[in-house]
Amino acid sequence: MARSARDTRGIVDAPDLFSRVRFRRREPAPGLRPYLEHYWLIDWDLAEPYTSHVVPHPSVHLVFQQDGSDAGRADVYGIVRGLFTRRLEGRGRVCGVKFRPGAFRPFAPRWPVSEWTGRHVPAHGALPAPPVRAVLGPDGEDARVAALDAYLLPLVPPPDPKAAQAVALAELARTDRTLLRADALARAGGLSARSLQRLFSAYVGVGPKWVLLRHRIHEALQRAATDPEPDWAALAADLGYSDQAHLVRDFTATVGVPPTAFAPQG
Repeated sequence: MARSARDTRGIVDAPDLFSRVRFRRREPAPGLRPYLEHYWLIDWDLAEPYTSHVVPHPSVHLVFQQDGSDAGRADVYGIVRGLFTRRLEGRGRVCGVKFRPGAFRPFAPRWPVSEWTGRHVPAHGALPAPPVRAVLGPDGEDARVAALDAYLLPLVPPPDPKAAQAVALAELARTDRTLLRADALARAGGLSARSLQRLFSAYVGVGPKWVLLRHRIHEALQRAATDPEPDWAALAADLGYSDQAHLVRDFTATVGVPPTAFAPQG
């Protein structure tokens, strides 16, 4: 399940979204890359409101956002278990920081990451006061990226072996398609199923079974959006489902519509 820099995995109807907003991903400074996947920048100026939908990854995000005339704010978003929906209107800007699954806890070590799951809080409740104006103010994206780097680099935590283990196992869950069950992931990490569950609760924010399922849904969504004639039975087998109906049920429960609703025409 490797991803490219242009991968839109998780974004529902990415072409429609990108026709309405300016979306970019940027690399953080090298010293931050063990902890961060990327920065993501969005700007919009819409004549009509638009609602975006994302099937979230198992990542915590630090999000700087400004809508219309407000002065801007910064929030920490924990993992969203269902579909994340955001209404965009007028003019706005977002500068987001996507942490690697398992890597946020060392930045806010007082709480397990499950504390943030399903909710978002003002960033100053978890991290040192974020520089909202410095990040959102510049029109140039290089200046915004530099402001994010300047804020986060001094916060780089000391090594945390459990965080490193959680990051490695979460990445293995994403990339190794032979790992279809949480007990298999536990064995790969040399852990008991209970120890893996505790590790993921404390450092990832959701259980390993959920992480494995979410990556399967991302794969199905990507296939539905790019393959004119997907073989759902073959995909279900490839993703470890007992049958096509099980895949369709999980997909529909997460996204809200069956995978055939996203198949491109012709």
